[in-house]
Amino acid sequence: MKLNLIPQIKHTDNNNFFLLSGPCAIEGEDMALRIAEKIVSVTDALKIPYVFKGSFKKANRSRVDSFTGIGDEKALKILRKVSETFHVPTVTDVHTNEDAARAAQYVDVLQIPAFLVRQTDLVVAAAKTGKVVNLKKGQFMSPESMQHAVTKVTDSNNQQVMVTDRGTMFGYQDMVVDFRGIPTMKQFAPVVLDVTHSLQQPNQSSGVTGGRPDMIETIARAGIVTGVDGIFMETHFDPANAKSDGANMLHLDHLEGLLTNLVAIRKTVNLL
Repeated sequence: MKLNLIPQIKHTDNNNFFLLSGPCAIEGEDMALRIAEKIVSVTDALKIPYVFKGSFKKANRSRVDSFTGIGDEKALKILRKVSETFHVPTVTDVHTNEDAARAAQYVDVLQIPAFLVRQTDLVVAAAKTGKVVNLKKGQFMSPESMQHAVTKVTDSNNQQVMVTDRGTMFGYQDMVVDFRGIPTMKQFAPVVLDVTHSLQQPNQSSGVTGGRPDMIETIARAGIVTGVDGIFMETHFDPANAKSDGANMLHLDHLEGLLTNLVAIRKTVNLL
């Protein structure tokens, strides 16, 4: 299945993976434009179809004092500015039916968070906007069960749907990626591997999520070899001071080297 979104992305190459990447949350206009500019420069050079990612608000937080956003309308307008400035599509999370309707006015892809992917009303509301819908696989769900989430979108007269694997909960404070799920889910939708969230280590004691950014390239390489259609990675020029999920983000300075390696692996896989 091909997404109509993909021809809108610069330098489309049907043999390459596409990339969803950006900061976890929109912290301000300057940071969003700075990150987008760097990623666009790299993906242009490597001919990787690119979608800018940024959450306009963070609803799923462990603690009440966690950063949730700079204001919905303000963040959505920044996402629109990124799109208009660099001529790339954008993706953001939605948490309610009202979020879906509002965000659809500003972005190209509506992302259903993993914890909410079984919420039928939300999935249908996102589908009915006509936007591309990115379904995050629940940490508690099997790859096979995601077919039912995909069907909710397609039964709502929207064929533009993809599934993103972000790992499966292992115990209470770790995630694992079962790469067997990628070919399974590719039977009913394009599949993206969320590399950085797959390396989260939720900490229920402190309420602050940890991560293993040292394993980003390992997981990303394995995903390319397994045949994912797209890669999802959150990145920041200062992860240590990012307002959300900094512990498992890729430093922006490391993005070019990683993507260069992934493109080389993809070309090799395509020859097999």
